[in-house]
Amino acid sequence: MSVSIQVWDLPLRIFHWLLALSVISEVVTGEIGGNLIDWHGRIGVLILGLLVFRIIWGFVGTKHSRFINFFPTPARIGAYFKGQWQGHGHNPLGALSVIALLGVLGTLVGTGLFSNDDIAFYGPLFNLVDKSVSDKLSGLHALIFNLLAGLVILHIAAIVFYVRVKKHNLVVPMLTGKKVVPKEQTVPTEQSVPTTDHASSVLNVGIGIRRLLVALTISGVVAWGVESEAKYLAPAPSSSASVAAKPNW
Repeated sequence: MSVSIQVWDLPLRIFHWLLALSVISEVVTGEIGGNLIDWHGRIGVLILGLLVFRIIWGFVGTKHSRFINFFPTPARIGAYFKGQWQGHGHNPLGALSVIALLGVLGTLVGTGLFSNDDIAFYGPLFNLVDKSVSDKLSGLHALIFNLLAGLVILHIAAIVFYVRVKKHNLVVPMLTGKKVVPKEQTVPTEQSVPTTDHASSVLNVGIGIRRLLVALTISGVVAWGVESEAKYLAPAPSSSASVAAKPNW
């Protein structure tokens, strides 16, 4: 007998799909360039805010969102390959993918903030570093993008593998938040434990909302701060064509 359990909370699901759409938008705007290059920078700042939110939510979010509950330790990876791992969130290999994607995206955004293409794009924090440093970061930015593309392809391949071979759909749970599992594998979670204490239930919901607001506020302030500072750090006007083409952040 199978039952449906709550696994992924709403904030995490919204983060996941916003990040996916943002990465796609970054690829499109980066490849097309032209008038869309300004949006490439703005979406990069959005991704920065999303990553900050995910890091915070990885410590204060619900059970399966927290890094401590799915971090791929050697013991967990070993248990997974021996067929002894049990859980309903990210399995150890999926956790490796998550950590890798977050790390690569963070590095990609970090280098992008200081990068330039000598034509029309100058990162929002370009003027905080020397031009030579910016050039090196720009080259690193391009290399990391190739690594990200490989991880995304691997991620999609894993989803297809699970659907075709293991008969587990990983997309639907990320849309609904619920996962169908054998009843004997169910364990009480902070989202499903029944309570007759209405006051305790209200308290838990209130704590969750406050944590969410804190995470949203911090991530929003970081993104807003970078975008705002960029207006004051914009490259100074110059008679050269390359400088004149710099976007007005």
